[in-house]
Amino acid sequence: MKKKPHVMIKGTKDGLILHLSDTCSMDELVQELDQKLASHSKLETETPLLSVKIQTGNRYLTENQKEDIRTIVRHKRNLVVDEITSNVMTNEEANKLKEENHISSKVGVIRSGQVLEVPGDLLLIGDVNPGGTVLAGGNIYIMGALKGIAHAGYAGSNSAVIVASKMVPNQLRIATHVNRAQMKEALTQEMECAYVNEENQIVIDRLQVLKQLRPQITSLVGGY
Repeated sequence: MKKKPHVMIKGTKDGLILHLSDTCSMDELVQELDQKLASHSKLETETPLLSVKIQTGNRYLTENQKEDIRTIVRHKRNLVVDEITSNVMTNEEANKLKEENHISSKVGVIRSGQVLEVPGDLLLIGDVNPGGTVLAGGNIYIMGALKGIAHAGYAGSNSAVIVASKMVPNQLRIATHVNRAQMKEALTQEMECAYVNEENQIVIDRLQVLKQLRPQITSLVGGY
């Protein structure tokens, strides 16, 4: 019976994907990886630099083991590691993911000089007064008037949104995008949302547009 390979190499338009077996020993895996990449490197000596994505399945790799794999890849003249992914995560990573996806509910008014920050989504039942600031790693939902500063997706999530019953902020931020324009008094009584459009600009629109723009968002806000 033919031995099943521990390393599978798949070419894509963006580079290579390496599927590494999670059923063999680390020594066997490293040895086969080195041999296969050496053969590949001889065949591809004239090609430009190729990005390599590595998938390890249900095998957890320590930082030292990841560096060993990166070193093997780096020694091949036209390959560079883009990412290493696994189905397994540490307790610390799992807790961080849980925290980032958690909705923190707060009741009250954020007054001038006050800052409210949460790692995941924020549901604030109350107003954000001028000079007040709310920050969230995820989305911001304000069941009240937003008259201060709101920064959603502060860790870099461009898909984050800001929702408010009354949208009259001093400043909006989503990830690294900023809307510095002073907002005029809201002309509508409807809830509104702010999001980053395809031109990387922060846009304010009716809440109803989120159903098409961000279908993954929970149906929590305002019975939406």
